[in-house]
Amino acid sequence: MSGRSNKLSPYLFTAPAVLLFAFIVLVPIAMTFFFSFYDWNGIGKMEFTGLDNYTRAIHDRIYIHSYGHILIYIAATVVVEVLVGLGLAGLITMGRKGSGLFRLAFFTPVMLPMIVVSYLWKFVYNSDFGLINSILNAIGLDSWTRVWLGNPDTALYAICIVSGWIYAGFYMTIFYSGIQRISKEIFESAYLDGANERQIFFQIKVPMIRSLVDTAIMLCVLTGFQSFDLFYVMTNGGPYNSTEIVTTYLVKVVFNHMSIGYGSALAVIMTLVIAIIGLIANKLKRKDSDVLEY
Repeated sequence: MSGRSNKLSPYLFTAPAVLLFAFIVLVPIAMTFFFSFYDWNGIGKMEFTGLDNYTRAIHDRIYIHSYGHILIYIAATVVVEVLVGLGLAGLITMGRKGSGLFRLAFFTPVMLPMIVVSYLWKFVYNSDFGLINSILNAIGLDSWTRVWLGNPDTALYAICIVSGWIYAGFYMTIFYSGIQRISKEIFESAYLDGANERQIFFQIKVPMIRSLVDTAIMLCVLTGFQSFDLFYVMTNGGPYNSTEIVTTYLVKVVFNHMSIGYGSALAVIMTLVIAIIGLIANKLKRKDSDVLEY
């Protein structure tokens, strides 16, 4: 009897976690996939439509363009978050005075709630009394003033800058920790050989934290699809759908238009897109690792 109970013990201990995961993750995924084949407003009768929702999604101009906006957002965040964060990490690891205060100042935005940051930057971008236009007017560059969040040509890039302001410090901290783990003897040898700070950064620091940089880029890609609150608060997809991303469009389809079936189909497609990107990235990472080992 005791032997049998010992065999069952692992299953009994893991059962609560498995059931919780199934209830929170697996069941909603299955239900979303099920609803995607129906026309349903969440209240009335469900009508089976087969693949009509998926066909509609393929021809939905706003939905297709939302992926283009995400790609622009991801490309911009790789520059203003990862590359800027990498540059900041290189600066604060030079050992100069005040680096601790410098590190704290850039990490502070990460700790602020996204809602607070969004409303703060809406004030900064305000066309009437915002900080940016006020500075431009004060220095005589009136022609440079814009309705930053109300102009389809600038709204998306304005949001990208806000995202960079928030997360550059986050990636800076990650890269800083990685550089700190590099043996000091390597840097001392480089200094003895006459290397300057620029050479040490590009030829020693960056190559030795390559895995962290790859992880940061992957985080940018995945979080790009999860970005909702920043876009929702600052522009809610406007103006004229120029900042519409998949998640903001999903909310409008489901909650504003009450189209549960179509919204479910859009969610399924987005899940497949993210899964494919993850598989491709994993394959490229393995291929890169094999080349390095060889």
